[in-house]
Amino acid sequence: MKITAAASMWICALFALICFGISGDGFLSTAAIADAAERETSYGYAGFWAFLGTIALVFGILSWMIKEGKLGHIE
Repeated sequence: MKITAAASMWICALFALICFGISGDGFLSTAAIADAAERETSYGYAGFWAFLGTIALVFGILSWMIKEGKLGHIE
């Protein structure tokens, strides 16, 4: 199965939005956690989702660049 650059770009954008949404929710909900160890764990999970969103964003930008022909000629 082949995925086009345009489809990959939109899939990456959707996945990045989901990841950043989960990450934002994780960072915003840590203020309500009383236990310091649990709060640090929540920061770790939220940071991991932010990392995944960043990776998806980078691959989405690369897919857009491939689609637009900015990385060289597509044959």
